[in-house]
Amino acid sequence: MKPAIKRVWVLGAGQLGAMLKHAAQPLGVDLRPVDIELDANLPLDDGDVITAEREQWPSTKATDQLAAHPNFVNQEVFGLVADRVTQKQMLDRLNLPTAPWVLVTEQDTAAGLHQQYGARVLLKQRTGGFDGRGQHWLVEHQGSDNQTSPHLSNAIPHGWHNKVIAEQAIAFDEEVSIVGVRNRVGECHYYPLALNRHQDGILTVTLAPLERLSSLQNAAQAMLKKVMDELDYVGVMAMELFRVGERLLINELAPRVHNSGHWTQSGASISQFEYHVRATADLPLAPAVIKHNSVMINLIGIDYNLAWLALPGAEVFWYGKDVRPMRKVGHINFSMAHQVQLLDSLKSLQATLPDWYQPALDWAINELES
Repeated sequence: MKPAIKRVWVLGAGQLGAMLKHAAQPLGVDLRPVDIELDANLPLDDGDVITAEREQWPSTKATDQLAAHPNFVNQEVFGLVADRVTQKQMLDRLNLPTAPWVLVTEQDTAAGLHQQYGARVLLKQRTGGFDGRGQHWLVEHQGSDNQTSPHLSNAIPHGWHNKVIAEQAIAFDEEVSIVGVRNRVGECHYYPLALNRHQDGILTVTLAPLERLSSLQNAAQAMLKKVMDELDYVGVMAMELFRVGERLLINELAPRVHNSGHWTQSGASISQFEYHVRATADLPLAPAVIKHNSVMINLIGIDYNLAWLALPGAEVFWYGKDVRPMRKVGHINFSMAHQVQLLDSLKSLQATLPDWYQPALDWAINELES
């Protein structure tokens, strides 16, 4: 019997929407990303399903129509998670560990925040802000090297009261993340913990899986499951975490497919994008089989280089966006059975990338060799 084609609309038509569409096609799902600026009516049917590639969007004719549809999956979740105050309040209510925090009000001063949280305090805008943007460090004692940094001072920036939270600086060992999926009946599956390297606040390299992180897998899964169950969540969700010794602290949640899960396109039998399509379209889930050690490298603010296609094992994903400084314009995945070949390809990749990348790639190679 030929299955009925399910139609899923994605609010947003960026790279995540494009990769969801690519994952949907082999499943027989008609997935349609929608530009958030579209000023037109969409041919929606009652049986269609709506999802999103982003937590926030402007009010336009298309987005208003999608938001009003009764089958908008997780619609109430986006606003809750997008606001760092309500996100943190939920985590506290669930007794899940996170950095000590407070909403910065008119009564708060830098001196008071330092007294409460120490010499370094991170201010984060309540909404928006990603890849290190929308953040500001309060530093009690500035050195001369800090005087010219626009993101570091000993005063709360003008106009930031009531619009930011303050977090205690965490002396973490490393940054990890877990990506999982949940369907409408509560069935969940998870990928192995991924190890992430950020540079200038932007995710640069992801490694997964790593055997040395396996002892933390169950704890991470339990934390993510608790959140997804609380929200009655459907689809893929990512949880960014700090590892502090053998403890995990939640940094932030992402109610969508996530950059740190891009390695699954090459390193797992079911990618995070396919999982999200399956869950939202009510298709069966199954455990993803992990293939090999995988490395994901973000392509940030650089032009396309045909030399990448000549690297053994390289799978290049180019987003077709205008190249601008510090903008993610693509990524490269490697997933290879033989460690020596993987390392050789990473070292060859280094020669094609600018100096800015070298510390992150050195880190990845050292991690894989250790």
